[in-house]
Amino acid sequence: MIKAVVFDIDNTLYDYDAAHEIAFGAVTGFAVRSLGLTAAGFRDLHRKSDEILRSRVGTVTAAIHNRLLRYQILLEQIHAPVFYAPRMSELYWTVFLSAVEPYPGLTACAAALKAAPLLVGIGTNMTAMYQYAKLERLGILQDIDFIVTSEEAGSEKPDRRLFDCCVEKAGCPASECVFVGDSLENDALGAQSAGLLPVWLCTRPPENPPELPAGVRRIGSLAERPARVGGL
Repeated sequence: MIKAVVFDIDNTLYDYDAAHEIAFGAVTGFAVRSLGLTAAGFRDLHRKSDEILRSRVGTVTAAIHNRLLRYQILLEQIHAPVFYAPRMSELYWTVFLSAVEPYPGLTACAAALKAAPLLVGIGTNMTAMYQYAKLERLGILQDIDFIVTSEEAGSEKPDRRLFDCCVEKAGCPASECVFVGDSLENDALGAQSAGLLPVWLCTRPPENPPELPAGVRRIGSLAERPARVGGL
C-alpha cells in the first residue's frame, strides 16, 4: 500500500531550463554593463568558475549550486570587487523566481494526493532556501509534508542517503514510497536502488527513448491522474 509520494522539484514541478535561461540572461546583461565583459566572455568565465567551485567542494554537495560562491569566484578571476557577487546572485534569483510557472496539473496533483490521503514529500538536490522559495512560488508549499534537500542529506542524488532520508521522514518502508522525478538516472534509478517505487516524469521524450528497467514507470505529465502514481 502506498503511503507517500515524493517529488523532485527542478524540471519535475516546473520548467527549470526556461527559468534559468531568462535569469542567466539578466545576469549576463548586468555583467556586460557593470563589468565591461562581453556576453561570450561572461559565459566562459561562468563555466570556468563552476569548474573551480566543483574542484574545491567536490561534486556531491549542495554547495555546487551556490550562485553567490560562483559569482564570487568569477569576480576574483578578473580582479573585480566581490561587492558585485551578492547583487548578481540576488538579480539571478529574483528574475528566476518571477519566471517560474507550475507544470500543467501540478496543483490538482498535489491536492488529489493530499485528499487520498497520502503524504507528499520533496526530495531534491540543491540548497534548502531557494527550493523553499520555488515551492512558495509554485503555490504548493502548504501541501508538502516533508522536504529533503541535498544540503540536509549531505549528498546529491543518486546517492541513496537522500532517498533514505525521505523514507525516514515518511515513516514507512521504502516499498511504500513513490518517487517522481525528471532524471532517469538520478531520480528513477536512484530511487529504485534505495528501494522506493520509481516514476520517471518525461515531459520531453527523446528521439530514441531508452528501454526502461523493470519496475520503472514512465509518465509524460503531472496531469496524469495522481491516483495512478499512488496505485503502483
